[in-house]
Amino acid sequence: MSQPTVRLTVAQALVRFLSAQYTERDGVRHRLIAGTWGIFGHGNVAGLGQALLEAGEEAMPYHQGRNEQAMVHAAVGHARQLNRLSAQAVTTSIGPGATNLVTGAALATINRLPVLLLPGDYFASHAPDPLLQQLEHPSEADVSVNDTLRPVSRYFDRITRPEALIPSALNAMRVLADPAETGAVTLALPQDVQAQAYDWPREFLAERIWSVRRPAPDPVELAAAAAAIRAARRPLVVAGGGVHHSEAEAALKEFAEATGIPVASTQAGKGSLRHDHPADLGGIGHTGTQVSDDLARAADLVIGVGTRYSDFTTASGTLFAEPDVRFVNLNITGFDAHKLAARPLVCDARTGLTALTRELSGHRVDAAYEAEYRAGKERWEAVVEAAYRAEDETATPTQTQVLGALDAVVGDDDVVINAAGSLPGDLHKLWRARSPRQYHLEYGYSCMGYEIPAGIGVQQAAPERVVWSLVGDGTYLMNPTEIVTAVQERLPVNIVLIQNHGYASIGGLSAQTGGERFGTDYRYRAADGTFTGAPLPLDLAANAASLGMDVLRAGTVGELREALAAARASDRPTCVYVETDITNPTSPGAEAWWDVPVAEVASREAAVAARERYEQQVADRRRHL
Repeated sequence: MSQPTVRLTVAQALVRFLSAQYTERDGVRHRLIAGTWGIFGHGNVAGLGQALLEAGEEAMPYHQGRNEQAMVHAAVGHARQLNRLSAQAVTTSIGPGATNLVTGAALATINRLPVLLLPGDYFASHAPDPLLQQLEHPSEADVSVNDTLRPVSRYFDRITRPEALIPSALNAMRVLADPAETGAVTLALPQDVQAQAYDWPREFLAERIWSVRRPAPDPVELAAAAAAIRAARRPLVVAGGGVHHSEAEAALKEFAEATGIPVASTQAGKGSLRHDHPADLGGIGHTGTQVSDDLARAADLVIGVGTRYSDFTTASGTLFAEPDVRFVNLNITGFDAHKLAARPLVCDARTGLTALTRELSGHRVDAAYEAEYRAGKERWEAVVEAAYRAEDETATPTQTQVLGALDAVVGDDDVVINAAGSLPGDLHKLWRARSPRQYHLEYGYSCMGYEIPAGIGVQQAAPERVVWSLVGDGTYLMNPTEIVTAVQERLPVNIVLIQNHGYASIGGLSAQTGGERFGTDYRYRAADGTFTGAPLPLDLAANAASLGMDVLRAGTVGELREALAAARASDRPTCVYVETDITNPTSPGAEAWWDVPVAEVASREAAVAARERYEQQVADRRRHL
């Protein structure tokens, strides 16, 4: 008996297939592909464009983007807000539209966040050859610009025949829904194949549920991890993004309260415990708090939960300084669980923490250790208060005072988004996270231009929440175009736009490493040809207004407080524009090192001095073997 079929084009079948895919975890179901972002060109307009039109908004919601990279950022923000249980697709034309996806794909894969990329491609038949925007390779005729997406995709295929879509689409969904494998997935779609008809098995187009597993720890690994924790005098948990992705915050809280072990967090893990929990020490590493970094230096056991140990977390291999320090890594991927020669615990974060708490029943760290870290936490809170405090309401605020004013306005369920510049350091050290998904820092790729489109994705995923995208002037100029999308979709995203006349973070780093702030300020050229003249007369607030946002200008601390409150109460996309005082920095300095190599030989005094400091600091680096 022949299998029932339905005749559709490849693009129509793909859209119908995607509309019927679901994830399920803990009995809760989500649409796996919640919508499709798109910009149309000759490579997808008559294929996927026509298919999306025919499917309709109920089957597959369509979102109109302005920049291909930004569409991926929006999809990533959506996926992160929903703990990777739902993703979005992004379709582009061939050529520049497709290659513009590469940055966003790298960001998604590095951060282990799912996004489905559907770029158009050259004709599989090679009938018109060379095609407009086709890359001609003299010795490899099957190469296209979409091959640039291979190294930044967790799964890649080019669909050159209609029937090839069936196994490839199923593999794509498998990877997107797998918490240990997920990232960017690319299905390159030749434009002639998109329009070809085929008799599709109805079973392929039927509803399908992808179970998101919670693997339990191996009993032997669990016993070894528990034994290591019981033997430790000064254990420390490093909470990473995996805590949030697994929705393991309550399990971590129970573990910390049962054992007394303190918790420091990476950028992705901040908010794993509420900021006022006695065991929460805040950020760790180069941008961490003093109490976290002091405890990390003296820790004899580090318990990593859902972290990949970036160089910011480990202070480039200098932070965990105790000679006999050992590691236990609880992670859903074996790749990350084995880092730093750790005892691996390969499992889901929630399942693993629950099992560890049970295995450690009756065990608790020494009371003196608890008293030590609680006193350190109290001292750091005084540092936060000082950084946030503004004595003069009529003064121009510093950047940390901007954060203090925002801290006073946000509700527990607001979402604060950032990715690049000097803000990530201040936020990691100072922000008081009040709920698991309030703190949204993209710091795996630290991509300038992420914040505004990500705010749109978060707002789509959580329309009941107030969303704040924090950007400096450098980041804003990278990618403001999706403001138009927020206005079009009537999404009340708030942008806090901080004007500090250039790349403030890299300017400071340049000064520390002998670069003398070269090329980091937004200034006119001076008479000697250097960029040391007057600041450029940029009016970014006017730019935001021209794109359709409501704009509130704040010149003083008092005006800033009023503007933030008004923005939070608004139901329209709103930009709060504030120029900061960069002559009187109030941000705490770094509590740990970060390795940025300095010129080994130089004629300029600043670089020579920086190299001397570098050689002293790099001597503290170690490999944990």
